[in-house]
Parts: sequence; structure tokens; C-alpha cells
Amino acid sequence: MSGGVDSSVAAALLKRDGFDVVGVFMKFWSEGGSEIKNKCCSSESEKRARRVAKILKIPFYALNFEKEFKKRIVDYFLKENKKGVTPNPCVVCNKEIKFGLLLEKALELDADFIAMGHYARIKKDERGAHLLKGRDAEKDQSYFLWKLNQKQLKHVLFPVGSCTRSEVEKLAKKFKLPFSGVKKSQEICFIPNTVEDFLRRHLKSKAGKIITKEGKTIGEHQGLWFYTIGQRKGIGLPGGPYYVMDKDLKKNLLLVTKNEKDLFKKELIAKNINWILGKEPKLSLKVSAKIRYRHKSTLAKIYPHTAHATYRIRFERHQRAVTPGQSIVFYKGRELLGGGIIN
Repeated sequence: MSGGVDSSVAAALLKRDGFDVVGVFMKFWSEGGSEIKNKCCSSESEKRARRVAKILKIPFYALNFEKEFKKRIVDYFLKENKKGVTPNPCVVCNKEIKFGLLLEKALELDADFIAMGHYARIKKDERGAHLLKGRDAEKDQSYFLWKLNQKQLKHVLFPVGSCTRSEVEKLAKKFKLPFSGVKKSQEICFIPNTVEDFLRRHLKSKAGKIITKEGKTIGEHQGLWFYTIGQRKGIGLPGGPYYVMDKDLKKNLLLVTKNEKDLFKKELIAKNINWILGKEPKLSLKVSAKIRYRHKSTLAKIYPHTAHATYRIRFERHQRAVTPGQSIVFYKGRELLGGGIIN
């Protein structure tokens, strides 16, 4: 229970349906400590989660995962940014913390399941646990769950996955939960302000040249980790707009272009692939693919790649700003087949 409406309604639905429910709040590391407002790990959120547990008359516990979260999520985030790529810490947090450490702790305490307020669904058959998109297309969070495996999904429930957000808000009122006027949590939970400010405090910046694709030097960047592929604002060049096209970490160069068409690619290489059912499907495979959370999915084909444990994905239509470090996920209809890291 994060103190948000989704996990609170999830707990209420389980209690209504006869489950023996225990509320658990996870304390994560965050810069600025527990006083960051409207974040899932804030002291404000913990108080609200405790209040919900009291209303529902269920036991409530707070688990301190600050040390593990800092090591597995925050340090990973900084390490990947330092490499010049753009990581997605929420994907790793789901795998390592929420459906990792929490699940381990729950099973130790003889729980049968952990339940989350994610907008996703699980369907089980003789082949295993299939991970499906949430019913609410706007709130669907299956994109962030591609690293999960069968061992984890066997013990997972998503009580609000078949609801729309508006239905969840109505249920919160029905259960008399205290969410009137509560703002939704935004951005990365452990960062108090902006990602750029956070990186400035934790990574030593190294200025370098900004060049065009023709090789002409037109300015100076402040450190490659402050920029991401497709970025237009904040580059600081006159006579724009310019777009970030690529980054050369070895030479410390930021490559920009005035032609937005230069950002479009029809292929990418993906690594660290995980298949939800635990078995690689027969390739080549036609899928619907997403290269970032709010990106519209598009038809693509997955091929084996010559390099070990990598895959080549070819899109039916060119995709804008394919970004190393981000997740690419694969769907067949509403089912999430798996995903990987853009390389």
C-alpha cells in the first residue's frame, strides 16, 4: 500500500472478496528523505496508507527497503546515465523490489499472494500465467512489468486491473477512503525535483563539443548524461530548433540535427530479453511493439541477431527517437509477451 488510491482500492476489493489482507508500506531511499511530497515513499504517503488500513480494519506494516533500493535502483540509475544511456528505473524496481524483495518477504510470512494497484491483468492456463494489459488503455502499466517471470506471477494479484481509473475513484468514495483532493504521484519517486538537477548533484559533468551530423562544431554541451535522444529543449543553441540525434561517449560529443527526420529509425537491437512465459517463441515473430511508455505501439518483427543474446527488431513504420537504455516491449493483442533493453 503506497498511500495512493489504486493500491488502497486494491486492498479494499480483496477485503470485500474475503481475502485475509495485510497492508504493507515500503520505505524507499529518496533524496530529501521522507519529506518529499506526493511520492509513493513519503512520510505523508505512509500516514495515508495507515489511515486506509485502519478504515479497512486490516493489519499494517512498514518495511524498510531503503538500503536495497539505493543499491539496486538509484545506483543503477546513476551508473546507466553515466554510460550515456537513458534507463527506466521503474522497470527495475518492479523486478527487484516490488515483485522481488517484497514477494520474498511475503512468502516467508506464509502469504499466498502479493497484490498491487497496477493496471494490468493475469490470466492463467496450462501454459502458465499470461500477463495482459489493464482494461483502461490510458492507465495500462504492463509496459513496466516485462521483467517479471512465472515464479513471481504465480503469486501476484492485480485487483484493479479490470477497472478504469474513474471506476477506481468511484470505488474509493464507496469504501469511504481518504483521497479527496490528493494529488497523483508524479515523476521518478526518489527524485525530489528534476532528473537534470539530480544528475548534476550525483554525477561529475564533463563539458564537450556539440556537432552537426556533417561534423561541424556549433556549441558546447554540459555533460552527455543531461541529454536524451530526440530532446529539443534545453540544448542551448541559437538558430534552432535542434534535436539531439546521438551521443558519442568515447569522444564526448553530442550530435544534433535540425532535420527531425534524422531521428527516425526502422530497426534497433535489443538485449537482456525476458519472455513472460519463460520460453523463447519461434522466430521470426510478428508483434506489436512499444519503445517507451507513452509511445504508440506499432507492428514489428523480431529476428535473432548475430551477437549473443540479442535480437533485431524491424518496425513496419519508422520510429522517432529510439533511445538506448529504454525498454522495448512486445505484445500479441492484449498479452505482454516480454521485452528487452534497447541497445
